[in-house]
Amino acid sequence: MVTDQSLLRRRRLSDKLFKAACFAAAIIAVLFLVFLLVAILRDGLGRISPDFFSNIGSRFPDKAGLKVALAGTIWVIGLTALIAVPLGLAASVYLEEFAPPDHWATRLIQLNISNLAGVPSIVYGLLGLGVFVRFFALDRSVIAGALTMSLLILPTIIVVAQEAIRAVPSAYREGSLALGATRWQTVFRATLPNAMPGIITGIILSVSRAIGETAPLITIGAVAFIASPPDSLGSKFTVIPIQIFDWASRPQKGFHEAAAAAITVLMGVLVVMNSLAVILRARSQRRN
Repeated sequence: MVTDQSLLRRRRLSDKLFKAACFAAAIIAVLFLVFLLVAILRDGLGRISPDFFSNIGSRFPDKAGLKVALAGTIWVIGLTALIAVPLGLAASVYLEEFAPPDHWATRLIQLNISNLAGVPSIVYGLLGLGVFVRFFALDRSVIAGALTMSLLILPTIIVVAQEAIRAVPSAYREGSLALGATRWQTVFRATLPNAMPGIITGIILSVSRAIGETAPLITIGAVAFIASPPDSLGSKFTVIPIQIFDWASRPQKGFHEAAAAAITVLMGVLVVMNSLAVILRARSQRRN
């Protein structure tokens, strides 16, 4: 017969085993990550120099540089943020604050946005290829790449912004309306300032994802070698992940070191952006 004491001991033992399994899994994951980072930094740090950032692509490993890919990344991601952030923020405010929650159209839109946030990135590349490159004849240009990447991160921005707006206590809205403010004034002066830490964090993390994505841009036809940085919306372009893919696929060891250096630069950019998200979130929380 199983007594209460023995049942309690079994539960405590199960808890301890579960915690030990989770701790072991976390340690293994961290060790793999540390090993990968050390290997990349060991191969790439020696290749990073001023010339690496000022040289364009070359068929000689020692002369190959990141200038064109870095400029292309800045162009594409800058335009992506300019397109996706206002649209995503406006859509989330409308869906969360103004759209009738029980209407079938609202529920349908919410369901589709949630599903689109989990669609593989290459599907957005195929969509960008069909719509922007072929139908609108934008060719393999910076603006076509930026529009494609905007489609990729737009659902994530909407979902994250909605969650942040939803987390604002309803007492803030009720208090603002009770003081005579309109719906618009309540949204812009009470709801959005309190939701801003979560919104900013979501936007920066979404843009960080766009920086590291390769599949959509390869699908729309971005190429690895471009002789000069883009100077207009219609220019052809390449980005850092595509340059890394090109260098890593070549047999020469020098290109592998260049790929490791480019990965180090890309990781540095992502660390800076994620740190910026943490700092902005902390400052917004203190201000509120």
